[in-house]
Amino acid sequence: MIREIVQVGDPVLRKKCERVSRFDSALCTLLDDMKETLEAAEGAGLAAPQVGVPIRAVVVNVDEGYFEFINPVFVWQKGEQRGPEGCLSVRGKAGDVVRPAKVKVIFQDRKGNKFSLVARDFFARAICHELDHLDGILYIDKATNVRDED
Repeated sequence: MIREIVQVGDPVLRKKCERVSRFDSALCTLLDDMKETLEAAEGAGLAAPQVGVPIRAVVVNVDEGYFEFINPVFVWQKGEQRGPEGCLSVRGKAGDVVRPAKVKVIFQDRKGNKFSLVARDFFARAICHELDHLDGILYIDKATNVRDED
């Protein structure tokens, strides 16, 4: 089911999200809905608070594939990259953001299994952008040169 993506100004986007403790059918439904919503919006990532659910869950769909991150935590971040970003919850705007060039994250999957992953370049940028959402941070809080998208 495609869910409504909440927009900047909605208080859920500024909340620090709760850890996921129940790996159940409700979580699976949410993740399936987030994937469908992300695909329909043609985005690179979507965090649970963007669909009004303040829990620590994100989905990312990039060249490296489709990924679900539950309770993600950065182990380390290296390097630096600057690039343009937009957000499905900040329609019509874009800005330049400095992010790490490479990150390692530990996380759980929808069944609660633990994993780690190293991401580089745009994949790292997408993960950083989405994990910021879990702490109530929007890219516009970090961006320079915020502008209207063409």
